[in-house]
Amino acid sequence: MTKKGFRTSIGGQALLEGVMMRGPAKYAAVVRTPEGLVVKEEAAPFLKEKNRVLGWLFIRGVCNFVQSMAIGMKALFWSADQVEITEATNVKPAEKGIGKGWFALSGLLALVLVIGLFTVLPTYIGGLLSPWVGEQSFLRNAAETLLRLVILLTYMILVSQTKDIKRTFAYHGAEHKCIAAYEAGGELTVEGARQFSRFHPRCGTSFLLTVVLISMITFLLVSIPLQSLEIGNRLGNNFIRVGIRLSLLPFVVAISYELNRLIGRTDNIFSRIIRAPGIWMQRITTREPDDGMIEVALDALKRVVPEEEGKDAWGTE
Repeated sequence: MTKKGFRTSIGGQALLEGVMMRGPAKYAAVVRTPEGLVVKEEAAPFLKEKNRVLGWLFIRGVCNFVQSMAIGMKALFWSADQVEITEATNVKPAEKGIGKGWFALSGLLALVLVIGLFTVLPTYIGGLLSPWVGEQSFLRNAAETLLRLVILLTYMILVSQTKDIKRTFAYHGAEHKCIAAYEAGGELTVEGARQFSRFHPRCGTSFLLTVVLISMITFLLVSIPLQSLEIGNRLGNNFIRVGIRLSLLPFVVAISYELNRLIGRTDNIFSRIIRAPGIWMQRITTREPDDGMIEVALDALKRVVPEEEGKDAWGTE
């Protein structure tokens, strides 16, 4: 049980037919197969436990983001492996395991896709608009940011229509319900978790939107002093704009992380306004889960709840 108002740092991620939960010491991935639940648990302490420097202000944001992405991708590939295994029972898990080389290549391709869709494409289209809005103006930055949001929403809406993604988004909703039940001190049962909302104020969706908005503000502030330098005259060049944006990405992630960390501690008008776009977007990225999905999410959650009460309090990561 937890005290009223408790906010946990435990976070999760929907997998293929399952859920991954990460606590302060380890993560647990649970996938439902025709043969029953399959579980994967691995130690994954926060990086600051290994080196205090990695827990310093701004540094921790980038480090935790990279670590979370790596764990999330690893768990996602593992879940895909389990689904494939159940469809081909004559193949042993060890023979279908994804090698490190393929894991690294898939991660690289995903990174290239993200950069292309959300950085290169909006910058290129923004360049086409520059005759009307100006090369280095606020309007061009705003236009590029709007394009990123449109691309993100369009992508989410399109993929959410597929059968497999609909089920994955339902597992996402189950993850939120279980964490909300845990934070409220409710019973960690299917009946207890079902009553909670599938929307959660500290979902990674909110972080993603924060990154988009912070990137616009950061690039605008950086471009102003650059106007007095030689490079300022080249900011209309799409390659230079993309290069500057990519170089600023670690700083943007660090600022976004600290802002989300701060907002996550409070529940007032300001924090609700900041969280509102993320909650709205969860109408796309989450669906109401069935009881079996909630059962999977609860199993994963219980495996990562620390024995020491309060060890997973929000802001301790």
